[in-house]
Amino acid sequence: MKSKRKKKSNELRPEYDFSKLGGGVRGKYVERYRRGTNLVRLDRDVAEAFPTDSAVNRTLRAALTVSDAVRSKPQASNKRVERTRGRRARHRRATGAARRSRA
Repeated sequence: MKSKRKKKSNELRPEYDFSKLGGGVRGKYVERYRRGTNLVRLDRDVAEAFPTDSAVNRTLRAALTVSDAVRSKPQASNKRVERTRGRRARHRRATGAARRSRA
């Protein structure tokens, strides 16, 4: 047989005496909390790859380091790039093979 559950009450217990607390202010630290908190929800498959929050932080820091390194490389110049000789030309030059003449 199922046991009967007690009905929950929305009333506070008598041992909570708020007159002793004095001067509480609602939302006193909410702005400080919002400035210092950046919560991100990970998808399940991503969360399974990282066992702890420090593992996520290490990986993100590594990704930032790599992206900074990529961004700090000098950009390619706009000068025209000349085509280099292909593999066959290098091979012929190295082996001393003569060039075929096209007739």
